[in-house]
Parts: sequence; C-alpha cells; structure tokens
Amino acid sequence: MKIQSFAQGQWHFGEQSPRRLYHAVNGDEVGAVDSSGLDVAGMLDYARTKGGPGLREMTFHERAIMLKQTAIYLLERKKDFYELSYASGATKRDAWVDIDGGIGTFFVYSGKGRRDMPDDTVYVDGPMEILSKEGTFVGRHVCLPLQGAAVHINAFNFPCWGMLEKLAPTFLAGMPAIVKPATWTSYITQAVVKAMLESNLLPPGALQLICGGVGDLFDHLDSQDVVTFTGSAETGRMLKSHSRITEQAIRFNMEADSLNCCILGADVTTSDPEFDLFIQEVVNEMTIKTGQRCTAIRRTFVPSDRVDDVIEALKAALHEVKIGDPKREEVKMGPLAGRPQVMEVAEKVNQLKQGAEVVFEEADYHGGDPEKGAFSPTTLLYCKEPFERSEPHDIEAFGPVNTVMPYESLGDAVHLAALGKGSLVGSLFTADDRSARRVVTGVAPYHGRLMIINRHCAKESTGHGSPLPHLVHGGPGRAGGGEEMGGIRGVLHYMQRTALQGSPATLTRVTNEWMKGAAQVHKKVHPFQKYFEELEIGETLVTHRRTITEADVTNFAGVSGDYFYAHTDKIAAAENPIFEKRVAHGYFLIAAAAGLFVHPAQGPVLANYGLDNLRFIEPVYIGDTIHCRLTCKRKIFKHKKEEDEVPQGIVEWDVEIFNQDDETVANYTILTLVRRKNDQRVN
Repeated sequence: MKIQSFAQGQWHFGEQSPRRLYHAVNGDEVGAVDSSGLDVAGMLDYARTKGGPGLREMTFHERAIMLKQTAIYLLERKKDFYELSYASGATKRDAWVDIDGGIGTFFVYSGKGRRDMPDDTVYVDGPMEILSKEGTFVGRHVCLPLQGAAVHINAFNFPCWGMLEKLAPTFLAGMPAIVKPATWTSYITQAVVKAMLESNLLPPGALQLICGGVGDLFDHLDSQDVVTFTGSAETGRMLKSHSRITEQAIRFNMEADSLNCCILGADVTTSDPEFDLFIQEVVNEMTIKTGQRCTAIRRTFVPSDRVDDVIEALKAALHEVKIGDPKREEVKMGPLAGRPQVMEVAEKVNQLKQGAEVVFEEADYHGGDPEKGAFSPTTLLYCKEPFERSEPHDIEAFGPVNTVMPYESLGDAVHLAALGKGSLVGSLFTADDRSARRVVTGVAPYHGRLMIINRHCAKESTGHGSPLPHLVHGGPGRAGGGEEMGGIRGVLHYMQRTALQGSPATLTRVTNEWMKGAAQVHKKVHPFQKYFEELEIGETLVTHRRTITEADVTNFAGVSGDYFYAHTDKIAAAENPIFEKRVAHGYFLIAAAAGLFVHPAQGPVLANYGLDNLRFIEPVYIGDTIHCRLTCKRKIFKHKKEEDEVPQGIVEWDVEIFNQDDETVANYTILTLVRRKNDQRVN
C-alpha cells in the first residue's frame, strides 16, 4: 500500500526513498511512505490563497455545521478506520478512544461554534470599553482568523484523534491546515483524510496532508502561520527553536510527553471505594493504548504505610490484563505501535532500574508474533526514596510502565508532583475535600489539568488520561507550555485579537453588534411586529411610562412569595443602609418592563429565549415612574435542524429601564426567537 500525501488538490507519492511500515501484531509490511518531491512551499501558498479565503467566506455557524456534517460522514465509515487501527496494535477500546473520540471532538466544536460564537465572520471578544468622558470614543476587541496556514505535526499514538482535535478549532476559526502525522501510523491518518476529502464538505485547499518528511517546510513559514506540535519534548524544542519560528514570531503550540502523576489521598484506606477506583485507574492508564499516551500515569504516589497494599493490588490487577493479538477476545492490551518503540521502552526501563526496583513484569502473550511484533511487558517499579532518586522524575518509558513512590505527608506528595517539572495531567483520589483543596493549590501551577475523583463522581468520570474538547489540553514546563482545545479558547489560538478604537456608531457597523452611544433608529411599526429580516441593528422602541404603586409591590410579594423585608417592612427598610424606604422588587421591574415593551398581538416573535447580564443599578421606590428603551442589539441567523422547521432567528435586545429622572435603574439583554420570512440569509 502506498501511503500518499495530498498536496495542492492532488495525491502524491515519491519514488526516491520509500520507508517501509510494519504491522505491530505480526510484523508484516503494511505499506510504504515517501514524501520526496513534494512542493511544500506550494502547499503553503495553496492553503493561504485557496483554502483560507474559502473558509473565511463562511460564518462561524456555517463552519460549525461543516464540522458536524463531516463528523457524521466519518462515523458512517469508522469500521474501515477500526480495521486499519488494528495494524497499529490497538484493541477495540484503544481504537474507540482514537477514532470515536476524534470524531466526537468535531461534534463538540460544532455545538460550541453555534452556541458560543456569532453567525458572522467577526468574533467580538469582551464588552465595550469606555475610553472617553462623553462616551464618543470607545474600544472593543475583535478576533479574526490569521491569513496563513496551520501546520499540525502529530504523534504516532493517536493518528485520528491527534489530527481531529487540532482540526476542529482550526476549521472553526477559519484557517486551512496542513497535517503531518507521525510516519509510523500515517496509514490511519491518510484513510481519515481521504474520507474527509471525498465528502466534498471542506472548501478546496482547507486540508492538505504530508505523509513522510516535511522537507524545508519550516523555511517557508511566515508570521500569519501557526505550528502545533505533539510528541517528544526533545523534538518539540528542536522545532520551536527553528530560526524562522523565532524571526517571524510564529505561533508555536507544543504539547509534549510528560511524567504525569496519580496521588492516593492520605485519608483513603483499603476498605474505601476510592482505593479500588485508584487501582483501577492506574491499571487503565498503564494498559490503554499499551501505555502510549502522553497523558498516561507514569508516577504513582501513595502514603508510605499503604505501599505494600497498593503494590499487591496493582500486581493482581495487572496480572488479569492479557497481552497479545487485539482481535482475540481475552486480550485487553495489544503491542506497541512498532519495533522501534519496543527498543526505546526497554532502554528507558533499564535507566529507571538505576533508581527503582521492578516489582512486576509480565510478558505472557496471547497470540501475535512476539519476535516480529511490537510487544512489550507491563512493568511496575518501586522507588523507595523518591526524594533521593531523580530517575522516576526525569525518565519516561513511553509504554506500559509505572513507578510507585511513597510519601509521608500531603506536602510531600505535592513536592513529588512538582518534581515532574510540568505535566499535562495529574489525578487525586480522595474522599476529603479539604485535602483536595490543599493538593490542588500546591500542584495546579505544575499541571495543565487535574482530575479529582471520589465515590460520588467516579461513575461518570471520563478518566485521568482523556483530554476533553471542552477543557484545555496542555501543560507547563516539560509538557511544552502550550494549550489545545479548551472550547473557544482553542479557536482563538488561530485568530488575531485586535483592539478597535473609534466611535460607537463605527464599531457597531464593524461588529454587527449595537453599542451604547451608537445611533438608534425609531420606526412607526412596533419591532415585535417585524420579521427577522426586517429588523435593523440599532432599531429602538421607547415605551410609555408606568408609576409604581404600593399595590404593585404588595401584590408581587403575594404572587411570588418574596416577602423580603426591604419590600414589605417600612421600618426595617428605612434601617437598611442601601435603601431609604420600601423598595420595589427587582424582578417585578423586569416583569413590568416586559409589560411596557411587549406587543400583545400575534406576530413574528415566537418566544422569549432567555435573559442575560441583568444588573439592578438604582432602587425604585413606591411612587417612582419608570419607562424602557428596547434596542435591537444583535441578530443571529438560526439554521434549521429539520426540513419542516419554521425558519427563525435569534434577536438580542438591549433593555434599559429608567426612572422619572432619566436615571438607569436596570439594564439587561433579552433574547427572542423571531420568525424569518424565508431561508435566505440577509447580512
């Protein structure tokens, strides 16, 4: 099988020096890779001039829908990916993490893109900043996609997830990508890329693939490009120090292998559920993907008086994990990805033995070819003096290898965790929430993510080693100092944040979001009687007035059950340092405001969708007179989920309530679902 690259719209295979790849289970040849002859400078140009413009023409919502449709297309073909994944030594569980997990990332980012980002090409970041006394000169931050290419360099252990978890925020941001998978498992990545391209869902040039070496690609990067790297810290540091990266200040996100830890809380005894959960988690992290995960537990810290119990429990559990051919039902752990990894892990274990003793090592293989395949034994070590020996804190065997270490106090556990010099993830098993806080405040600066498990959350836990698209994946120091995913945070990594300064009217036009101080348009027709397309940003309704009576306050207390003294007790209200006398309920003001601005007749408004950013500014007393100003702040085109769904959009309204002195007493945003006339988008 020729494992090809995809460049400038064409599949490519070099003929100069093909590298042979082998089956991890039986050692048979699975294919050859050769990227010689690739025009990498042309690939960058193609991404910048073809893929980038095509993506940037789409709104965030359109890109989000593209992600969902692509994910559905891949799910329908995942059986083929599973079969290929077997050649890398993956069990069905391993392949599920890689394939379904990767596709799931597209689904998550599709949802976040539609919920948390505008149906626009400009992302507004944060509130308006007042920069002048009269409010005629204001500031606003916006984010727009960089106009280069994102180069994603991935590791061999997750050929599907490693690619898709980077592509999801990249595409949502509006940036094209060139993917460079690790050569050893690139045949899996190639299959997924082929399916994505065959779907015809991505704009031309949005996705290119390099299987093999990248040549002089880095020499052609510029300041609008982004590089992301997953792999060894040594390789990452070498790439990050490339002269082009430093000269052009190119964004470089690095996620490196790290010595992640798991801590058994000092409060946990062998009879507690947390003990069994801890043992299960450590064994899982040693054996899922044969320990070939950048997030796998490498260091296990336990109270010194429970070391023997932990080691015996781990040995018993590891003995039950059968190693061999992943297609055999009894096998729970397959081989490493290739023979080179076997030799590397063995070398690292020998180095670890200088500071620790092996307490468990099992190599009873069930099927496969131990001579030609890439099998490696599960290995558990014990370091009696973790503060005296540096090996467990410096050396990582990237396989099913773990070192148990004792601690005397929680302070010692925190210190040991920090000796890893920066990790992607740490975990703590404890039933004592006070201990949890103490550990978190001590170890969080050294970790990108922390998982705290007890009997109450364990059932739904996704596990120590599972990065989630909602949360950041990365870590300080040895872990690379970068961050991936993290919801919309990951999207902004591929965008430039720019501070805008100008008049509210100008910035309203630029951002498509009304800002206070910009022009307000008054029309004869009530805005609630207008279709989505007919409403203008800045369209405003000023309501009639209403005087608040004692009956209003008394009746609302009776209806709501809110008899707070400031509303009902004249003497107590007068003693309140904030109020002078009885004050109207804040939520009554919201209800009264709705009565002022809502149009009672049937019209295009279908429903109230929600209320955001409510603030009560000044008290409203009995006898005060209020009125409202309702302004169309933002419009969001809502894509139909079903063919027969009523076309609609979401309208955000800025609401400001004033008293008789024209002082603002409350402001907030309401959202309404408004019927559209048709399916055509109107900008």
